[in-house]
Amino acid sequence: MDSKSLQHKHLVEDDPSRKPDHKEGHNGDEQIVTEIMGRCFSPSLITTQAWEGFHFADHEIKIIEATDSYGAVVWPSALVLCYFLETNEKSYNLVDKNVIEIGAGTGLVSIVASLLGAHVIATDLPEVLGNLQYNIVKNTKTRCKHEPQVKELFWGVNLEKNFPRSLSQFDYILAADVVYHHPYLDELLLTFDHLCNDNTIIMWAMKFRLEKENQFVGRFQKLFKLEVIADFPSLNITLFKAKRRFRVKSSPVTAS
Repeated sequence: MDSKSLQHKHLVEDDPSRKPDHKEGHNGDEQIVTEIMGRCFSPSLITTQAWEGFHFADHEIKIIEATDSYGAVVWPSALVLCYFLETNEKSYNLVDKNVIEIGAGTGLVSIVASLLGAHVIATDLPEVLGNLQYNIVKNTKTRCKHEPQVKELFWGVNLEKNFPRSLSQFDYILAADVVYHHPYLDELLLTFDHLCNDNTIIMWAMKFRLEKENQFVGRFQKLFKLEVIADFPSLNITLFKAKRRFRVKSSPVTAS
């Protein structure tokens, strides 16, 4: 079966509210997972600077990772999100759209969104911004319709100052593996809510690990309408689409 058939079979381009129809293998998703992970390649020659390569949006993307930060590593959720954006261009057209990625890490998702024609702001903590900026410039210069931006974002901190609602009108918020073992889930939820307007679409790929993090999904659903648009049991990753129900009136969001 060719990759085009897999795209339609597993990522459900014309009906994003349906779960994929997996039929083969123990978890039923082996073929599509192989296709997604096959987008990653290693350099054929040893170089002075280690990098990892990816094929998305008809481009070869070279990513420098950092071994001293979880935020500077390409996780499988990022590959899932990139693959979905690339293979569902008709349903989720990013051309000239305003896009922000939270927890951008190495920048792979932001790079792919930029290559697909979006106005992109890639955000993360100060300690990863240098590597993030390097990867984005290296892979988007002269390749993209709109030059992507890199900006510092502490979840839940100075949101109105740094991203005023009157000016921050995002069509899409992208997030890959932002929910993991950390104490800032309240701030993450507040950040999602602040950055959303009534028409903003959140595209969020999540790997399910611990119960505390799984509970975050339930809290998230109190503020956002949530749909599963792709599911990958072999990777324990689910891809969600969400829109805001109502805006948080007070801050910070209290833990449940």
